[in-house]
Amino acid sequence: MGPAEVRALDCVDLDVGRGEFLAVVGVSGSGKSTLLHLLGGLDAPTEGRVVVDGHDLAAMTPYERSLYRRQVVGFVFQSFHLVSSLTAEGNVELALLFQGRPRAERRRLAAEALGRVGLRARAGHRPSELSGGEQQRVAIARAIVHRPRLLLADEPTGNLDRKTAASVMEVVHSVHRDLGATVVLVTHDEDLARRSATRILRLEDGRPKDEGSAC
Repeated sequence: MGPAEVRALDCVDLDVGRGEFLAVVGVSGSGKSTLLHLLGGLDAPTEGRVVVDGHDLAAMTPYERSLYRRQVVGFVFQSFHLVSSLTAEGNVELALLFQGRPRAERRRLAAEALGRVGLRARAGHRPSELSGGEQQRVAIARAIVHRPRLLLADEPTGNLDRKTAASVMEVVHSVHRDLGATVVLVTHDEDLARRSATRILRLEDGRPKDEGSAC
């Protein structure tokens, strides 16, 4: 930015095992979301490699990364990012529309995903007719409808009260357990990380705090 160089991530050397549940913890500005964006193929690193399932995302073209996001990754964000004019079912189907799936298949898979998060009965409701917790569960259903191998969750409970947050995390755990997805959860909540994850990575100023430095 001007003459100043900002290293959002620096010297990160990280392996995440298939089927692992990793929590990434740190204060605002520590590089958590940047790490998630790199793993999800939303950003490309200026240096180094990001290898997921044997594929180096840094070497992919933007089009190849878009295919990777559609087929391999499911995203859940703090802000639900639902389309206000669509029903819950329509929002979940949207992820499949970009994959070119037939309408009948989209409807069947969307119904299954909404059932998994306990919202089959709310399929015809629009976001404005749903609570915050319900909207986040719709967002999770949209993220898992294509059965991703990697689920990336960026502060998924940040806008929710404690009770609602607990119910949303139960859904995330069921996805990890039942679908076998690898989960990377970004949070500033140490208690949530300890309760949820099999391993915790702490970031400070873009560097791993507990696991040493790669340089």
